[in-house]
Amino acid sequence: MDVRRLRLLRELADRGTVTAVAKALSYTPSAVSQQIRALQAEVGVQLTEAAGRGLRLTDAGRALAARADEVLAALDRAEAELDSYRSTPRGVVRVAIFPSGALLLLPGLLRRIADHPDVRLECRDVDMTPPEVPGLTADFDLVVTHRDDAAAPLDSERMTIIPLLREPLDVALPPGHPLAAKERIEPAELVGEPWLSVDIGFPVDDVLRSLAIRTGVRPKVVQRINDFRVTEALVAAGHGIALLPRYTADSPRLVLRPLAGVRAGRNVEVVSRRGATERPAVRVVVDALRAEAANVTR
Repeated sequence: MDVRRLRLLRELADRGTVTAVAKALSYTPSAVSQQIRALQAEVGVQLTEAAGRGLRLTDAGRALAARADEVLAALDRAEAELDSYRSTPRGVVRVAIFPSGALLLLPGLLRRIADHPDVRLECRDVDMTPPEVPGLTADFDLVVTHRDDAAAPLDSERMTIIPLLREPLDVALPPGHPLAAKERIEPAELVGEPWLSVDIGFPVDDVLRSLAIRTGVRPKVVQRINDFRVTEALVAAGHGIALLPRYTADSPRLVLRPLAGVRAGRNVEVVSRRGATERPAVRVVVDALRAEAANVTR
């Protein structure tokens, strides 16, 4: 049953004549009559009958008008509830975030979202490469991802991309390493060092490939570990060196030194489908991520 026609039937029950309904709703009488006939065709029951020069409701028409009150009241309540979602931050926001990004941002993000009790975050750590990000936006409202400085940006025509921060990648060395005494490390000084890297296709490994182009020597990768905390432990124990993100690394047990002459960093971004950030609750989470990213880099 068409809701607009149910409203007209209710108005006819309340106002008594087609003319009064038409005047109240700025319709023509013929348009009101046409819509009532269409409703009768939808339900397959006679709803009105002739009464002099006008119409009156049949028993079936009065019964349906009474039910229309319940239906329309429920719709009004639903619309009012939706209005509250449109105007105030409420509901669940699903976030996918790469693991080291979660280390960096998630504790502060959850603390900031606690100020919005009607917004509930469902966060999941996902070890993602840039090509996997568009598919993740189908399952999550927001995807916090990262890419190497040299990597091409994602397609901004299909997705909304919000930059959060750029995090430099430093050379992580064990205490006592000969290069630890230097302020900056030249790429040529790293030739022959055993490297701990991530899986091929992840941003940090892309920087290692850039080093290979710069020095003409392929880095000797002895282990590939995606968990930076494991990598830190291996570096600290002297099993190799690594490129680690400056703000995320647990520096007290490592020595971090920047690379000289190489732009080494990763760009952390929030990605969503077009229109997703129109929801007030999603906007609250984006604003909280921006605030936390600014706090991290301050």
